[in-house]
Amino acid sequence: MSAPHPDSRYIHALLNNDSKVIEEIYTRYAVRIARFVQANNGTEDDARDVFQEALMAVSRQAQRPGFVLTCPFEAYLYYVCRGKWLNELKRRQRTAVTISEATGFTDMEQADALADTTLREEERDRLFRHFFEKLAAGCRQLLRLSWSGISMEEVSRELGVSYNYARKKKHECVSQLMGWIQAAPEFTNLI
Repeated sequence: MSAPHPDSRYIHALLNNDSKVIEEIYTRYAVRIARFVQANNGTEDDARDVFQEALMAVSRQAQRPGFVLTCPFEAYLYYVCRGKWLNELKRRQRTAVTISEATGFTDMEQADALADTTLREEERDRLFRHFFEKLAAGCRQLLRLSWSGISMEEVSRELGVSYNYARKKKHECVSQLMGWIQAAPEFTNLI
């Protein structure tokens, strides 16, 4: 495992909601992202949205076990923003997109790889949430309870059903959810 980059302080600031350092992040990096987005068919509002969404994605990724920032924060944030903007352009145009850029980053490979991981995790989470919400209310309740860490005996008592029914229903709900996710066209890009 690589050693944490000195810019990890930005990650800690996001996780701890340190407004002073978060303001520094906006001051130092938002202009570059705005220029990139605007140079690639975006507006100032698009740039603000992409920057905000990227910071939230970075924060969520940093909460995952084992996350270590191993490259400059600016490069990582840039590549997350870049990926989010590319995805947005693809959604809008439904065609291939070419990006105009000159990054100037030295640790491009590490930053790009870390950003790619973040974007894939974000897209997996989005896909999961999308299909989870399509499940019947009973399935959602059963799965939430079973994933909350309580035993299946407690889940069955909470729902007022037999233990065997709860286990069988959980299997059916998970199978349905996984079937929908795996049938989604974007799923193949996420594995």
